[in-house]
Parts: sequence; C-alpha cells; structure tokens
Amino acid sequence: MKNILLIGCGGSAGYNFAESLRLSTEKYKIVGTDINREHLELSNCDVKYLVPRNSEPGYIPTINRIIAREKIAFVHIQPDPEVAFWSGNRDKIDAPMLLPSKEAVEICHDKMRCNAVLRSGNVPVPQSYHVKSKESIAGFFKLLKERNEKIWVRAIRGAGSRASLPVTSIEHAEMWMNYWNNMKGTGYEDFMLAEFLPGREYAFQSIWHKGELVSSQGRERKEYVFGSIMPSGQSSSPSIAVTVNNKEVNENATRAILAVDEKPEGIYCVDMKENSEGVPCVTEINIGRFFTTCDFFSRAGCNMPDYFVKMGLGEKLPPLKKYDPLPAGMYWLRIIDMGKKLVTGDKWTYQTI
Repeated sequence: MKNILLIGCGGSAGYNFAESLRLSTEKYKIVGTDINREHLELSNCDVKYLVPRNSEPGYIPTINRIIAREKIAFVHIQPDPEVAFWSGNRDKIDAPMLLPSKEAVEICHDKMRCNAVLRSGNVPVPQSYHVKSKESIAGFFKLLKERNEKIWVRAIRGAGSRASLPVTSIEHAEMWMNYWNNMKGTGYEDFMLAEFLPGREYAFQSIWHKGELVSSQGRERKEYVFGSIMPSGQSSSPSIAVTVNNKEVNENATRAILAVDEKPEGIYCVDMKENSEGVPCVTEINIGRFFTTCDFFSRAGCNMPDYFVKMGLGEKLPPLKKYDPLPAGMYWLRIIDMGKKLVTGDKWTYQTI
C-alpha cells in the first residue's frame, strides 16, 4: 500500500485525480486535506483532514503532522493557491513532491507576464495589454479592434475563466471592470485586454521529469459546464471534450512550456485557442496541477496521475508515448448530476428514425 497525500481534495479536480489513482493496478491509500468541511465531506479520499488555510501560522505543522501520522510517501498539490504556496515552501514539507520551479509558477500564475514571456520566445499568443488604469483602455481598444470586433477582458490571475468577458465597446469593458472592482475588491491593474480568438479551443495535458517530456495528450473543448448561462459563454471546464492528435497543438504547447521553464518538472497543462488564421495560440499554462477532467484520459487509457505518482516515488514507468498516446475522436461527456461517460468510435446509444 502506497500512502499518497492530496492537498486540496475537496474540489472536482481533486476528486478526479483520486478517481484516476483508483484505476491503477497499484494499491494506493489516498489521504486528503481541505479547508472546507462541506466540500471535504464529498471527497472520495480514504482518509480526510480539515486543515487551516495556508495563510495561517499552524498550516505547515498541521500538514507535517498528517504526513507523519499517515506515513505519507508522496504529496500531490491540486489547487492553484496551494501550488503557489508550496512552490515557495517546498523545503518545509516532510515528504517528496514534484513541483515546477518557483519562478515558473510565478510566471504562469500571472497571465499577462506569461503572455509576455511566451511572446518573447516566439510562441503564438493573443495580442494582449495590461490595463493598469482606466485611462489606458481606449488606446488598447483601438489597437485590438484592428484584429477583431470583439475584445476579450480577463483577470490576470485566477482559474475557471475568472472575470472573463467578450466585449465590443469601451463602455462594456469599463462597466465589467467596475463591477469587479466594486463587488470583488479588484482594481484596473488586475485586468488585461486581449485579442479575441474565434477558433477551436484546445487543452494539452503533460507530465515532465528532469526537463524531459514523459507523456502528453491534447483534447478539444466542445461545450462548457454552465456555458449557456455564463456571461462569457464559457466556464473553461468542458461538458463535452474530444481527444485530438494535432501536431501544431503539440508543438506550440511544448514550446510554451520550455519558454517558461528551462527544466520542466511535474505537471504542465496548456490552454490554446485558434486565431482568425487557424493558429493555436497559447492563452495560459496551468502549472503544477492537473486539469479538472484529468480522469478523461485516465479512463481512455493514459493515466497521467498514476504515472506522475510513480515518478514521484522514483519508480520505473512503462514505455510511454510522448505525444498522442490516445487515438483522436474519443469523447468525454459530463453533466452535473448525470455522471460522466467515455464514448469511442461509433459506440453511441442514440437511435434515429
């Protein structure tokens, strides 16, 4: 039995990480922690601990007591705030973990900074500008309007399409930012204006070890959870996704990862969307943690969470393809309270008349 600690187990992503480990032939005991007792109650971990926030002084000692009590062999950290915290405190945890460098995490957690780093590395990215002040909006609008009638307003930090909205006028952009400033305590400096990308949206999930790509797989997001009622029209978490084998997606994602981290270590998940010329442009890199739907590839036959844990334990991995281990055209369907389903080939159950 291998005892694994999952920090931030109370969300869907943590649940699906644990689901993936359950699919392995290995025997894992999964110990989970979270700061929310209600979310913790729904976790599928074998043992669950309610812990303080990482901003509280007792947090690190609490985690280390759990590690000692449960004889933890490896730690996986799922939510972005925890990735940021532990990337700067990795020497204070009493168990092995695989995290990208602190510098790479800081770059990827700032979407504007990441955009600039990628652009300097000749990685295709949407044209973007840091707002900083209300007075700067009009000038940036003029520049972006030359590329598309729509402009994408987005928060520089956060997941799940936080504070994102496509707009067509300066008034729309100002109203949206003012709402967030007044209701959520943000400022203009927390926003960026970006080129609107009208094409298909891709997600590239990968694991790396000592600077080398271990395995990766791309998918296309076709429909979003609650997308029809979100102001932006999407939520970043797909209700319908399908595997793709796209050389340009693979190449652009790989170049992006190497641009932010010279020696990648751990998990790198890249979001991309096609511009008006059909080029997949990198919009962000979700670093140090898996996509929410990591169980999609695991169910399909590429169990990256399992491979990742084995890497962390220093075990030998089976032969793995670096790119496209899964065939294109495998669908992952998920709707709240209706479960999840993998559909391959022509194995659909509907009828026509």
